[in-house]
Amino acid sequence: MTRQRRAILEILSRERGHPTGDEVYRLARRRLPRISLGTVYRNLDLLSEQGLIRKIEVSGRQRRFDGRLEPHCHARCTACGHVEDVVYRPPVSLEKAAAELEGWEISGHSLELMGRCPGCIAATSDLEPRDRAEAAP
Repeated sequence: MTRQRRAILEILSRERGHPTGDEVYRLARRRLPRISLGTVYRNLDLLSEQGLIRKIEVSGRQRRFDGRLEPHCHARCTACGHVEDVVYRPPVSLEKAAAELEGWEISGHSLELMGRCPGCIAATSDLEPRDRAEAAP
């Protein structure tokens, strides 16, 4: 594994905020000042293809990356795009329930909760009611 790839993997294993590629780039440059943005994105795609990280893609938003591979859900702020892990243990695993679908070959699942994060709520709480309605997504 290349030094750049290892650094990116280590960054994502520590980060719980699901950084964008640009954010991974800024963090990687602290360790590898000469790393390029293209190198970061190519390695993020490669690590995702190899199943070593997860790529979180939301329509109309910049991709985010997750170093946590065990099954889990996400909450995404519809105002700023911030993503957090959600601890959720369903009584029956989705994979087990999906196994009962006749003829299907399920490769995974994604569950995303959407709303506004505490920071965005706080930013609009000081607004007048009319301004608050205009600021809401």
